[in-house]
Amino acid sequence: MTNPGLDDGTYLAMAAVATVLFFASILLHELGHAIQAGRDGIPIEGITLWVFGGIASLGGQPPSAGAEFRMAIAGPAVSLALGVACLAAALGLPLPDAVDGVLFWLGQINVYLLVFNLIPALPLDGGRVLQAFLWARRRDHASATRTAGALGRAFGKVMIAGGLLLLIFAGDFSGAWFIFLGWFVLAAAEAEVEGASARLALGGLSAADAMVRNPVTVDGDATVEDFMDEVFLATRHTAFPVVDRGRIAGIVSFRQALNLPRSDWPAIPVREIMLPADEASIDADTPLFDALPRLARAPLQRLLVRRHGQLAGLLSLTDVARLIEARSRSASPARAVRAERRRVMAARS
Repeated sequence: MTNPGLDDGTYLAMAAVATVLFFASILLHELGHAIQAGRDGIPIEGITLWVFGGIASLGGQPPSAGAEFRMAIAGPAVSLALGVACLAAALGLPLPDAVDGVLFWLGQINVYLLVFNLIPALPLDGGRVLQAFLWARRRDHASATRTAGALGRAFGKVMIAGGLLLLIFAGDFSGAWFIFLGWFVLAAAEAEVEGASARLALGGLSAADAMVRNPVTVDGDATVEDFMDEVFLATRHTAFPVVDRGRIAGIVSFRQALNLPRSDWPAIPVREIMLPADEASIDADTPLFDALPRLARAPLQRLLVRRHGQLAGLLSLTDVARLIEARSRSASPARAVRAERRRVMAARS
């Protein structure tokens, strides 16, 4: 204890403040990634905070090794600045004991997180720095990702093994946290490697190359009953584009109809249960690999493909996974789908 002799209420208040500031420092770390990504023209679709850190989800891929390096190092640079500033204030300023204790702990934890994040193993920031270095040296993004990912898998396995040893031989419950964190690192590293394989397999292709052309459509004015009886039962497709006077209105699935009481089907038009087009459409010229994150997050795992405001086709995650399988022996539909879902959730850690 760095500040003994304080009352219990003060320690509780210190713990509460330290917790809030800890998550604030993680947020600042992720904002470092996000701001630098924005400078390199890559949109950030969201930031998620969790017990081991944060995740900044990218809306695209780094265009170069330099951009990858700048984004990877921006977060640790923020943690370093926070750690140094907090430790300097705690050690150099005449502060009240409670404030001194919180700042000293916050400085320490930021330094610890900095050191951990700089381990050269994907998906950690140090792994991304290594990936950027290898990408620049080899001029091969897939090869760089495989190497950094292999180190990430190895590191994850070491953490899991260490956690098991702590649990079994030392009876230390903190081993469970090592196991969980090791599993996360292992899964995220595998997702990165499989994502790189998918990127290589889909290189040069656009959404239009994988879409289903001339899909069966349903009129927005049609009742849910007509949709189910005359469209779904006749084709047995999973989802259908909805059109309104020839223009794209949205997309609807038979499962959305099944969520309604059957007695309501004759009175409800399809447009009331469809997913609007602006939430489930993509341009035909969008690079296919860039479309994967949106497909993985799409409620129906399908997107309407538009060209000049008109319906051009329907793109599904399953069809893209099959395309990956056809262009890469190392991929399979199931693995490709699982990899992209994991990559979306652990894009940046």
